[in-house]
Order: sequence, then structure tokens, then C-alpha cells
Amino acid sequence: MDIYLIRHTTPDVVPGTCYGQSDVDVTETFLAEFDALHPKLRGAHAPIIYSSPLQRCLKLAQSVAATLSPQEEVKQDARLKELNFGDWEMQSWNDIPRGLVDVWAEDHVQQVPPNGESFHQLSLRVGEFVRELDHPDRPALVFTHAGVIRAITGYALDLPLIHTFKLQIDYASVTKIVIEDKVTRVAYVNR
Repeated sequence: MDIYLIRHTTPDVVPGTCYGQSDVDVTETFLAEFDALHPKLRGAHAPIIYSSPLQRCLKLAQSVAATLSPQEEVKQDARLKELNFGDWEMQSWNDIPRGLVDVWAEDHVQQVPPNGESFHQLSLRVGEFVRELDHPDRPALVFTHAGVIRAITGYALDLPLIHTFKLQIDYASVTKIVIEDKVTRVAYVNR
């Protein structure tokens, strides 16, 4: 089974803002980013399409579905949402008390922002989603966020979660995971 992990386009948020699960829109560059993304998905014939329910992913998923597979309904799955930063959502990183950010940054895999979730918790919900995928004859297009893509790619590479942050995941990029005969491999990252 081929899994194409697609990161959303550029979000319409002030740089330096913590916006994990906040439902922010996309910028005016959406159409240009969509046009650049489309050729990267040529190999995905008759895909099943999944998306985070956050609009920055869902808009892209619906636009791709309309052109690539118009009869395919986009399946929204909350497990594909970005990390929940809890009380830090939509705050400037500079306005969050430095001591709190430092404690979280020391072990962001296990530490939880106030009323949020840890990256480990994100990886558990995302792992559950991947284990439930079961359509070997059709590719999956998964429209999601950088944290989710890092977690899935880390799983495929058997990387400790702490090392997944070394993966660069650009807006409107594609990462391809292949699962064959219970063997998982990474075809490419951040294309």
C-alpha cells in the first residue's frame, strides 16, 4: 500500500504564532501551491483520500479530490490533527513564559503544554490511524500536518521520536511511505 503524506499549504497566521490545532485558514498563495503540488501526485491512481478536519488541510484535500478523483469523498479523521498546544494555542511563542517553553523544549516528546498533548500522545493516535489503513490495492492520500508526517515517517524508519524533528517537512510537500508484505519503507520525504 502506498501512503502519500501531504502537508497543508501556507497557513494564514502571523509568523512566530503557536497554532497547532487552531483552525487557521490558508494564505492567498493557496492556488499557486496547489498547482505546484498536483504533479507530485500523478502516481496516485484511484486514491482513498483522508484529511485532518482542520480547514488548512481539508481545503487542499477537497481541491485535490475534485481534480484527481471527483467521485471520491474526503474522509475526515481527527487523529490527523496537529499537536494540541492547549493553552499556548494562538499565542506568540515570545509571549509564552520562557521557563515553560524551556521545560517543554527539553523533552518535547514527553512534556505536555498546559491542557495540550505531548508528541508521544500524538504519535499514538497517528499510529492507530496507520494501523487501520487496509486497502492494499489503492493508494492513500493523507492531508495533514508536519508533526503527523514526522511521526508516521519516524515509525516507518523506526526512529526514536526525538529524531523525527530532524526531518524537514515543507508546506505543500509530499512524503511517500510504502507498506508491502508487512515491511514499511520510506520512498521519499519532503518532495
